[in-house]
Amino acid sequence: MRASGFSRGLRAATLSVSLALAACATGQAPGAEEDPYQVNDPLEPMNRAIFSFNDTVDTYVLRPVAQGYHDYIPVPVQSSVRNFLNNLHEPIVFANDLLQGRPADAGNDLARLALNSTIGLGGIFDVTAGGGNTYHDADFGQTFGVWGVPDGPYLVLPIFGPSNPRDTVGLIAGSFADPADAVAAAHNAWIPIFARGIVDGIDTRSRYLGTLDRIKSTSLDYYATIRSLSRQRRAAEIRHEESNALAPDFSPQQGTK
Repeated sequence: MRASGFSRGLRAATLSVSLALAACATGQAPGAEEDPYQVNDPLEPMNRAIFSFNDTVDTYVLRPVAQGYHDYIPVPVQSSVRNFLNNLHEPIVFANDLLQGRPADAGNDLARLALNSTIGLGGIFDVTAGGGNTYHDADFGQTFGVWGVPDGPYLVLPIFGPSNPRDTVGLIAGSFADPADAVAAAHNAWIPIFARGIVDGIDTRSRYLGTLDRIKSTSLDYYATIRSLSRQRRAAEIRHEESNALAPDFSPQQGTK
């Protein structure tokens, strides 16, 4: 995967905040057990080793930095950072909404991109959210799922976290399709690419500090809980269920200790 994949991949780095969102979206208790007949995890020993590595990185690097970001960066600045990063990703969302046969959503994406890039000063301000046109995510892995491509066995990727072969291919596709990173890469501007990914990961992780802590502290088997929640969330995304609940909702209350 070329370096541009890093810019969006760190958003889901080490135990992915999507797991926190999945707990809310599915209503399943953090310690709930999976149906053993539905678990497609033939690489479980390797996955558990990678999961342990990711958890260590999260515990000693990502979480402390995210805690500092949450505690010391003013909320309006955090909101502007998130708006800017979402605006950079909007072309990918637009393309995937089109590919998924959702023209209305694609039209909303295009309106967001146009208005936020101009009136919103490059996306620093989300001027469309007040009218109800809020940001939602979409990616190539989700698109492949909508098309009926099977997910395949469960995988845990180093740093990038829970995945599967279908979503891994989607991550690679997104890394090459991202226009902002493509422009930067064409000019050998690798520092902005990596900086974007790092800031994106820290910002998103900071908003779910308390939620992920609770999932970890109440899980009998943290690995199995993460596996279950991540798969449930992905299935809900592919079915386009509860899209508002699944999208990160920035507020001062998110990410508290």
